[in-house]
Amino acid sequence: MLTSERILNYPVISCGIDSCLARIIAWISDGGKARTLVCANPHSLVGAAGDDMFRKALLDAGMIVPDGAGIVLASRILRGRIRERITGSDVFHGVNEAMNREGHGSCFFLGSSEEILVMIREKMSKDFPNVRVAGTYSPPFTDEFTEEENRRIIEAVNAVKPDVLWVGMTAPKQEKWIYRNKNKLNVKFIGAIGGVFDFYSGNIRRNEYPWFMKHGLEWLPRLIQEPRRLWKRTFISAPVFFFLILKQKFLSR
Repeated sequence: MLTSERILNYPVISCGIDSCLARIIAWISDGGKARTLVCANPHSLVGAAGDDMFRKALLDAGMIVPDGAGIVLASRILRGRIRERITGSDVFHGVNEAMNREGHGSCFFLGSSEEILVMIREKMSKDFPNVRVAGTYSPPFTDEFTEEENRRIIEAVNAVKPDVLWVGMTAPKQEKWIYRNKNKLNVKFIGAIGGVFDFYSGNIRRNEYPWFMKHGLEWLPRLIQEPRRLWKRTFISAPVFFFLILKQKFLSR
């Protein structure tokens, strides 16, 4: 069984990437109803406190992984067992590598632009030749989809019956969409992996600063590059998150 611990009342897994991937591959092999994975970071957990639908989506997920150095630090403060990040990129590469080794498996990419989806399809054929890209869909860049657009998305996915659905929209839009629609989708596993589409396609270079990644400071060069988009999560969400973690620690005593 996967071990987990409560971070602000969310059950975040405390095992390593190997156990995480083994569980996902088992889900895919079992062929049951769609199981879901979401990524937790300080910004998302703070945001969920004021967004009931987002909170429900996180709690409903089959697995919450510690994607963010702040989650690892919070676990240490709480004397927990989380010792490493498990990022959306880690899950994406690990699942595709496993399916590629087994010589079968299919996936569908939902999110991002048509241009990036073409780049992903081309890269997948080189990196994971045994994994079939069953389809892609670039949805409108809106906060909410119309009923008609949502129907088109679901029909596009179900028409090809992929094993895995990768959803690469912004949080909390992607988590809420999965929560509302997972029971309508004919898939085995759904991963909410956000910016991985940009990283994998090469649209954004994730590994440009290896020293920062090694020391849990990957956010710093990204903040310098995109201050308007990331200042809130750095200077507001992070302090609020650690205040709540300290509150959890002292209340647990």
